[in-house]
Amino acid sequence: MLDESGFLLQPTRRRTWAPPRGQTPIHRCWARHDRLSVCGALTCSPQRQRLGLYFRLPPHNIRTPDMRAFVALLQRHLRRPLLLILDRWSVHRAALRQLEAQRPPWLVAASWLPPYAPELNPTEQVWNQTKYRDLANYLADDLAALHEAVGFSLASQRYRPTLLRSYFRYAKLKL
Repeated sequence: MLDESGFLLQPTRRRTWAPPRGQTPIHRCWARHDRLSVCGALTCSPQRQRLGLYFRLPPHNIRTPDMRAFVALLQRHLRRPLLLILDRWSVHRAALRQLEAQRPPWLVAASWLPPYAPELNPTEQVWNQTKYRDLANYLADDLAALHEAVGFSLASQRYRPTLLRSYFRYAKLKL
């Protein structure tokens, strides 16, 4: 299950507790529009049903060559044939067309999620966990700090199999 997301330097505001009673915590930030893109994949081995989370943080917005390279790196790491499940983003469609033109033996098939159905993609819950739980109210100084925080959040999810399983349950997918 492949997907991508973007993280902004603007903090995601969430309700929080404040130590002094009656004083609202205040984040001081300015209108910053820098963006960090990330592509990721949730994997499930067919026999042992072992779950994995793989991600990549490119230094620019994700384009077709980045997605194609990510899929190739994923296959090299897993060393197994892949069945890809993607949403219908134009970068995904173009990357898959280019991969199918090369006819790699490890690409078994690809399946498309219905349009406008992020609730069916468990990878969306990875981004939800990172944005609205791990990095809620987080105010990064710059893109490097945001890169480190996002990478740490995603890496910590990788080692929590019960959390990864909950993403599949949320999407109503049986393992």
